[in-house]
Amino acid sequence: MGTGVLNFIAISDWGRNGANHQKQVAAQMRRTATAIKSQFTIATGDNFYPSGVISEYDPLWRYSFEDICTDFHLQWDWYPVLGNHDYTSNPDAQVNYSKISRPWKMPARYYAKLISIPGETASKILILFIDTNPLIPEFYSNSEYGPNVKAQDSTQQKKWMEEPLSDKSANIKWRIVAGYHTMFTGGSRNEGYDTKAIRRYMKPLFEKYSVDVYLAGHEHKLQHLESGKTQHFISGAASEKTPVKLIPESKMAASGYGFMVFSVKSNERLVQTVNYRGEIIYASNIKK
Repeated sequence: MGTGVLNFIAISDWGRNGANHQKQVAAQMRRTATAIKSQFTIATGDNFYPSGVISEYDPLWRYSFEDICTDFHLQWDWYPVLGNHDYTSNPDAQVNYSKISRPWKMPARYYAKLISIPGETASKILILFIDTNPLIPEFYSNSEYGPNVKAQDSTQQKKWMEEPLSDKSANIKWRIVAGYHTMFTGGSRNEGYDTKAIRRYMKPLFEKYSVDVYLAGHEHKLQHLESGKTQHFISGAASEKTPVKLIPESKMAASGYGFMVFSVKSNERLVQTVNYRGEIIYASNIKK
């Protein structure tokens, strides 16, 4: 896409102490990040298996993050959100780690970034990094997730989401939401209670504010789906892969280890799916 492009990488379901292809995926991410001069990485949850981290000093920070994501361009900003496995220990430890790690940028359980497109400083993309766990009613009675979900004010987050999304500034060229749980999937969870909960709340919100992209994880595959004006990208295969099928909303579905690369201009967005061997297995180019 030439100059004046904002490049970044998206992964999910990735933190396994290097196991199950995490190291191989990370190695290809390092090569890709260098080649495209990636400006940041979005990690959409389940950052640490099997049960999150207990503090900002947990050894898993080293084994699953610091020792694996070592390339110069992978040490630029990381913008994470929380998955359900991150909720089983201490989700706020991932917020606190931001105070002692330069690349880890997670100021709260949910937050927003307005990022300029290089060479087009008047053009910006808005990214909401949301916490989908409190949006699932069944989680409040769950013995693993419930205690930490109850500590989150879901009503406050819902009100907060509408504030940045309602910004009608002409400088905002793309609206992206990054969260963990999927709204649609060709995996086994499409009619699961968690997917239905996200669909029930988020779909009307996305339609109201013309959200361009929903970036998610949870399903351990690589998918591109479309619902209304919103393109859904699931990049959940950074350290595990599971079977997938096409559903009516599907544009691409692949069971394989990999990640996604976003290249964004003010009037064009290219998303490429890259496997752990460095092969581009799918590309979607959308112009405004």
